Amino acid sequence: MRGDRSVNKPVRLPGKDESQGRGNLSPGELRTNGRWRRSPPRTGLPPGVRRQVESAKDRVRRGAGGNSATAARPPRESPESSVPDRDAQASAGLLERIHVKLSVVVPFYNVRAYAPDALRSLAANARSDFEFILVDDGSTDGTSELLESWGRDRPRVRLIRHERNRGISATRNTGMAEVGGRYLTFLDGDDWFAPGYLPRLLDAIEGFGCDFVRTDHVRCTGSSREIHRAPEARRDEVLSPRESILPADRSTMVDYPYSWAGIYHRRLLDGGLLHFDEDLHTAEDRPWIWRLHRHAGTYAVTGLRGVFYRRAVATSLTQIGDVRQLDFVPAFDRLLKELAEDPEAELLLPKAVRTYLAVMVHHRRNADRLQRGVARTMRTLCADALRRLPQDHLDEAVAAMDSDRAATIRRLRGGLTAVVAR
Repeated sequence: MRGDRSVNKPVRLPGKDESQGRGNLSPGELRTNGRWRRSPPRTGLPPGVRRQVESAKDRVRRGAGGNSATAARPPRESPESSVPDRDAQASAGLLERIHVKLSVVVPFYNVRAYAPDALRSLAANARSDFEFILVDDGSTDGTSELLESWGRDRPRVRLIRHERNRGISATRNTGMAEVGGRYLTFLDGDDWFAPGYLPRLLDAIEGFGCDFVRTDHVRCTGSSREIHRAPEARRDEVLSPRESILPADRSTMVDYPYSWAGIYHRRLLDGGLLHFDEDLHTAEDRPWIWRLHRHAGTYAVTGLRGVFYRRAVATSLTQIGDVRQLDFVPAFDRLLKELAEDPEAELLLPKAVRTYLAVMVHHRRNADRLQRGVARTMRTLCADALRRLPQDHLDEAVAAMDSDRAATIRRLRGGLTAVVAR
């Protein structure tokens, strides 16, 4: 696969502007110094920030005697005076915000029973140049109060609250709109990090000097633990993300869409590549991972296994059988529409079609978990989707399936077209 790609900068998405990476979001509430306040979405650093920074540096130097070692933190109150230098403190706070190296975005929704594990793991990874952005998505089970209690008086912890539940995509976007670090990563509120994992993750991306790094993870079901490896076999070397999409007949990195299993350079956020589609409540990571691999410049895979992913959580959408489970259909429809405009569309479409069919079969086999009306709607949506797919790619994909999966797709097609059996 060929093409001119920048080594250090992601290609801009067609039709996307710089502000999309920050998210076009409605206000949340930001907790600062123990209080919640309204927090408007940010689309970049404020106007005149360079002048603010220079002015801040001057004030800090005056307040700290020009000592560069103290320039990134508020000056201490002078023993000769009981009145602190408020301007110098505010200025140093601004400098601390700008010098954050890693931002961690953590969405929470009704996970009061599991959130303490996530919070303890953040504390075990805390560093002076790390910030934790905790976003509560309108929880009603006491999660919000737990976050407020835990975050009170902790440096580098920012709490944001949605007034109503808006979904995982909007919640991550809200957090990303407040990111101040050079790098960012994600954690879900019912999962956790191993102690010391984040510093090693940061060392990895700084060592590779690439746009993003992906890692393995540990899948947790009850008391069992199972290591899941990222599909790319080449480890600890800088690679082309686009060239890791294929082959079509094997599991590749676009089949490993977990945003929390990696770390990302801020230039991807500013370029619009980390934004999640807020109308998708499930499968939101499918178009996301394809955009990342089609448009970023460089990436690497490393064998860190410090993310623990908790399965079978009752409040997770994967365990809820309502209509939101069907968002895989618009997610893949959107992916195929975007791929149609790619210069290598004919090369990439077979992979996307095969993945779509595999996800379709998975949901059809688990239809007993859905509400009865939702299961009927899913069959209709899948049949309509199969009509829309490029029929030559569809026939080829079905012919390559095992007999059970192929039979499932034939039943969903409803006999619309003849399928050549394998």
